[in-house]
Amino acid sequence: MTTQTPIPDNRENFGSIYKHLQGEYPNAEPMLHFNNPLELMVATILSAQCTDRQVNIVTQQLFRKYHSVEDYANADLHELGKDIYTTGFYRQKAKHIIGSAQIIISEFGGSVPSSMEDLLKLPGVGRKTANIVLARGFDIIEGIAVDTHVTRLSQRLGFTKSSDPKKIELDLMPLVKKEDRENLSMTLILHGRNVCIARKPKCEICVVNEWCPSSEV
Repeated sequence: MTTQTPIPDNRENFGSIYKHLQGEYPNAEPMLHFNNPLELMVATILSAQCTDRQVNIVTQQLFRKYHSVEDYANADLHELGKDIYTTGFYRQKAKHIIGSAQIIISEFGGSVPSSMEDLLKLPGVGRKTANIVLARGFDIIEGIAVDTHVTRLSQRLGFTKSSDPKKIELDLMPLVKKEDRENLSMTLILHGRNVCIARKPKCEICVVNEWCPSSEV
């Protein structure tokens, strides 16, 4: 049994890596479709273990059926589950959406809260979802949304040794200006989808393989 060589600390090369990734993805825009913070919250909950493309297909119909937080709060669990079935884990997601809507009504006057502390009170809303809702729904930059792509790339690029999303977020935050935190997350996500994929990264075409300690070229 071979022992995997630990990836060295590579934070000194963060500037070069981020600069080149920004050049590769100059328009690192979110792919989820939404019109307001409520729709964004729902779409982000649905995006767990599901592609943004599939979420957008589902929400195209979902947002025509459910217009307000009251619609979600009063939704039938079984019916909502059927409506979001193709996003996976639909029973749990339906419970989270209904539960979040009910708390938004009872504790926040019917409006999606605009602080990290309050968003984390909603079922199904962790730091990743909260960061996305704050940044894209309210233009409030709090932290860095860490999903599976950001986790994988942060580890491979030597920016963190942790596998815990919150610790990864804390490791990444000092590396980038506050106003660039949302862009960093989206840039890493796009590179993770297109090049630095999970099973077999395309190191031969990667624009940052020169600075990547995990590069296989």
